[in-house]
Amino acid sequence: MDGYELSKKMKENSYCPYSNFRVGACVEFEDGSLVGGCNVENASYGLTICAERIAICNAISLGKDLKRATNLYIATDSDILTPPCGACLQVMVEFFDDINVILVGTKTHKAFKLSELLLNKFSKDNL
Repeated sequence: MDGYELSKKMKENSYCPYSNFRVGACVEFEDGSLVGGCNVENASYGLTICAERIAICNAISLGKDLKRATNLYIATDSDILTPPCGACLQVMVEFFDDINVILVGTKTHKAFKLSELLLNKFSKDNL
């Protein structure tokens, strides 16, 4: 299984009774290893956790070196490619260099560099 397929599989585990918008994510590493995640909603919407952040946190929990990540796949059930939210982009710049972010929809997929999705990042250099 590759990152593309795992991101699609991860969305099957989504807990999204409020939005019914399933999202799966997968971080792929240089060595070919994969770490996935799915979105988990909460009735208190602010406590919802996006698939991208769960995949990143899972990778950290497993002791993975995120600087060795090559791709982050984000899969949805939408015909329209869905970019990550601002909170997820901010978490991505904390842990990744200019990683490839591959948006996976039902009909197509497209790769972007993180720097294309977040033009002006806030980082430790701004502190």
